Amino acid sequence: MTERALWKRKSIDIAIKGISVLGGIFGLFFLVWILYEVLVRGISAINLDFFIELPQPIGQTGGGLSNAIVGTVYITLLATVLGVPVGMLAGVYLSESGQHSHFAEWVRFTANILMGTPSIIIGVFVYTLMVVTVGHFSGIAGAIALAIIMLPVVARTTEDMLQMIPNEIRESALAIGINRWRVTLQILFRSARSGLITGVLLAIARVSGETAPLLFTALNSPFWPVSLNDATANLTVTIFNYAMSPYTDWQRMAWGASFLITFAVLILNIFARIGFREKRG
Repeated sequence: MTERALWKRKSIDIAIKGISVLGGIFGLFFLVWILYEVLVRGISAINLDFFIELPQPIGQTGGGLSNAIVGTVYITLLATVLGVPVGMLAGVYLSESGQHSHFAEWVRFTANILMGTPSIIIGVFVYTLMVVTVGHFSGIAGAIALAIIMLPVVARTTEDMLQMIPNEIRESALAIGINRWRVTLQILFRSARSGLITGVLLAIARVSGETAPLLFTALNSPFWPVSLNDATANLTVTIFNYAMSPYTDWQRMAWGASFLITFAVLILNIFARIGFREKRG
């Protein structure tokens, strides 16, 4: 190799590394900027009343978003209960049972399309299927819409994590007479639990900030979420309504709700990673 060719290759290598570093810095800059703005603008709205009081009527200051916080927790938990098990079962089928079958290829193709489908389309679909049919908005419809969004994320993550486990582990367990379902649950899931937990957290983070599906399904409510069979208060739609309003106090509350959602997801991810690392150790 000539000296000129070697210099050219080193120059290209340095340039690509430099562009990659700049891209990383560019992304981190906006991430830190967003977190800073949410922290500075939202922390002023966080107090005890924010967590225990109901929203005040138009024109009155004070109050809180306790109903929206509780409603968001209810809807997210129900969506997780509905979406995560089905997504994991689909991932297990793609990795362990279906594998290279034609049906499995169609399932992967459908999951990929569903992952790229705009959330507002899913919201309109559930609205047509449940809200129009029943005649009223409900938190259950909102949870189903979020569960549909979560499903392909969990399915593909589960498949990818299980496929990373060497086949020798499966063959060794089957050779000593362990049933396939026990191999999957007791051996493969334990080996891939870090990636599976990450996939579930990624799915929860994916739906925690969704507004469009809930606008068409759960809508909003100024009251406590006594039943998920009625319109249910939630933080994302509340942020949308308050941020678009001309009232300064409502805009401040919207920043507080944004702060709560952003840092709740951040703390959840950090806690899960640290907790898993300690358990493994």
